[in-house]
Amino acid sequence: MSRYRVAPRLLAVLLALALSFGIVPLTARAASSAEIQKEIDALEEKNKAIQKELNAIQSQYDANFSDMESIVAQKAAIDQEMTLLNSKIDTTNEQISAYSQLIADTQEELDQAKETLREISEAHRLRVRAMEEEGTVSYWDVIFKANSFTDLLDRINMVEEINESDRRRIEQMRIASDVVNAAQLNLNTEKSALEETRSQLALDEEALAQKRTESDEVLHELEKKQEEYQILLAESEVLQEELMQEIAAKEKDLKEAKYDEYLAKLALQGTNPPSNAQWQTPVSGYTLTSPFGMRTHPVLGIQRMHNGIDMAAAQGTPIYATRAGKVTTASYQAGGAGNYVSINHLDGFASIYMHMTHYVVSAGQTVNKGQLIGYVGSTGLSTGPHLHFGISYAGTYVNPLAYIY
Repeated sequence: MSRYRVAPRLLAVLLALALSFGIVPLTARAASSAEIQKEIDALEEKNKAIQKELNAIQSQYDANFSDMESIVAQKAAIDQEMTLLNSKIDTTNEQISAYSQLIADTQEELDQAKETLREISEAHRLRVRAMEEEGTVSYWDVIFKANSFTDLLDRINMVEEINESDRRRIEQMRIASDVVNAAQLNLNTEKSALEETRSQLALDEEALAQKRTESDEVLHELEKKQEEYQILLAESEVLQEELMQEIAAKEKDLKEAKYDEYLAKLALQGTNPPSNAQWQTPVSGYTLTSPFGMRTHPVLGIQRMHNGIDMAAAQGTPIYATRAGKVTTASYQAGGAGNYVSINHLDGFASIYMHMTHYVVSAGQTVNKGQLIGYVGSTGLSTGPHLHFGISYAGTYVNPLAYIY
């Protein structure tokens, strides 16, 4: 690399520009482990709240289910009671039918007894009237035609016996009629009592039917609530599952953040953090003219940290992205980097390419490993064509030679 002296006044201006426009590696800021831990804590608190809500819903679900079981048992009891009641109603109807038949039978007997009584009474009346009207026999005939006192007594006894016989028959028929009449009255009383019982049973059946309808309505409402609780439980479980997945992802981020912070600490301590990626040398046919570390600046002539390596190459030599990533800066810095490009590799590492003749990428562009990004030049604070190539981790420059060969 060629060298030449710079006038003191110009040197002072360049030094001031270098100090005021120092290039800082640009990387996408990732959340720190402390920030991620706070997010995890917040998510776990949210998970506790969801679990509390889940427990409350589960308790309501269980209580509602218990109510449903009670209503179902109540309905079963009502159904059993209605079955017994229907059996009673059927039995009562059968009894009423039987009593109706008995009443009909006794009515027939009563009618027959009354008819017999009427016939006997009528026959007795007709016989007495005939005897009196025809004059064949009369009470006085019986008395005055007697041949003797004994015959008189016999005749009187005969008439009395005939009358007594008729009276006994009439009395017996009256008693029989009264017995049948009393039986019929008793049967009617029993039938009325049964009909009252049937009416009461019908009222009881109606009341039970109303209770059953009310139980059905309550059970329907409880079933609707049960469905709502099931939906709430399912939704809460899905939400909790999503939350647990988010917590798991955050814990993974936390682990990675802690590892990144560990690597950043290594970088701050001057140790090159390991990289699992494959790095490509940005230029070919180069000569290493200045390594990474403290040195006397070739232009400023002062001791300062050299945050990269100088790779001398012919003017216009292609410069390639050493890894895939996103271009964060493609710009020009007078008195410093000149035309330069910085690339964020999205894993904590970033790379910077300075002193180009010009660059062929733009900020925000995604580039692939080995993609052309510019050409070797000597723009900015430079003494000849070369590429200043730097690698940083978490904002701290590390030795590029630990990654490229």
